[in-house]
Amino acid sequence: MPTPADLPFTMGPALLFCPADRPERYSKAADRSDAVILDLEDAVAPADKQRARGAILAQLGAAGNTPELEPGRTIVRVNPVGSAEFGKDLHSLAHTPYRTVMVAKAESAEDMRALDGYRVIALCETAAGVLNAAAIAAEPNVVALMWGAEDLLASLGGLSSRNDDGGYRAVALHARSAVLLAAKAAGKEAIDAVYVNIPDLDGLAVESRDAVASGFGAKACIHPSQVAAVREAYAPAPEAVEEARELLDAASAAGSGVFQFKGKMIDGPILKHAESVLRRAR
Repeated sequence: MPTPADLPFTMGPALLFCPADRPERYSKAADRSDAVILDLEDAVAPADKQRARGAILAQLGAAGNTPELEPGRTIVRVNPVGSAEFGKDLHSLAHTPYRTVMVAKAESAEDMRALDGYRVIALCETAAGVLNAAAIAAEPNVVALMWGAEDLLASLGGLSSRNDDGGYRAVALHARSAVLLAAKAAGKEAIDAVYVNIPDLDGLAVESRDAVASGFGAKACIHPSQVAAVREAYAPAPEAVEEARELLDAASAAGSGVFQFKGKMIDGPILKHAESVLRRAR
């Protein structure tokens, strides 16, 4: 029987961060997204971290088994492994039903072993994390990798992840590709970074469409207004779904590796694209 870590990561496509010290926002964030990320790290000031952990525990109910949030749609972002707050985060999580964690500033495979028993989303947002992404993705309890642009550039001593035209700098694009390739090579999911310019929904839509086309299975959001743009990018058009179904039916009928469909030669990669369209439609 598979363990939870053996099962694929299926939350998404729109994952929404919510500060863990704002429990009044938990349900709203969950209702407006495909999964909520309760953030114990950057979204919470150091002086408020204990209160944030208490807020997660407080919404479980007196018996501790009736969580306000559905565990299958809830992620908790914990502080970096080795930090003073990490052990406190895990101690609190042990008393909850939440078993999918996002570990901030993941840097090594050893970091992942400190999270035995959890389904881990490794957030590669430092130079070491990006360079070690393949080893991190290979760990059995890791179900997905995410990359982070702003913390990455800060770890490099840089000033901004983007050029004046809004596009990513070359080093950020390299990190994005490296994390995506490492995740997919290990058979794990990849999550695209947040888009920090909240009012720029057009720019978010362009970046989300690129995430879909590149192979990212989900994209993280920092504001509820961003969810619709991400969902729209991931939802295939009805005509694309119908054509994918026709194509796969034709492949089944052809029974050969290469065949013609509507005047075009069809082979394995094109069939995989069609399968991807149907997965997103579901």
